[in-house]
Amino acid sequence: MTLRPMVVLPPLIFAALAVLFYWGMGRDDPNALPSTREGGPVPGLTLTAFDGATPFTRDDLASGEVVLVNFWASWCGPCRAEHPQLVAMAEEGIPIYGINYKDEPAKARNFLDELGDPYDRLAADPNGRTGLDWGLYGVPETFVIAGDGTVIKRFAGPITEGILEAIIRPAIAKAEAHQ
Repeated sequence: MTLRPMVVLPPLIFAALAVLFYWGMGRDDPNALPSTREGGPVPGLTLTAFDGATPFTRDDLASGEVVLVNFWASWCGPCRAEHPQLVAMAEEGIPIYGINYKDEPAKARNFLDELGDPYDRLAADPNGRTGLDWGLYGVPETFVIAGDGTVIKRFAGPITEGILEAIIRPAIAKAEAHQ
């Protein structure tokens, strides 16, 4: 009795995919997305004013102070979920620069009026050019920047209390030591 290829092929493909998925689940940090930006200088900024504020520059990100740069949008559900952590960090005195990403200005202002404004500096990226330059996967994303303008950490996704303690705070400490 001979087996036809079409009888053997589907189970082999299934087995190969199962092995691939199993291997993928065993990675050290399945939520970590690679970033070519970590360890290098902050990329360029092509920003516009947000609600009349002066946009920040690359020089502002290399002014000697550790800063977080947070990409966000009013239409982003996870941005709403992470917002309490941003407000808490701002209350602790951690400088956060916000980049409103591909958003309508009025909706973005309403978002901040409703939830609070944790940002020391604000700018807008209406066309997504800065997001492309920074390698953005989506919003929210947060970058920890050392005082000399070096990207220490890129975190994609909402910052929860657990992420804040396990990833963001250690990255801030590393950025402070980098000085």
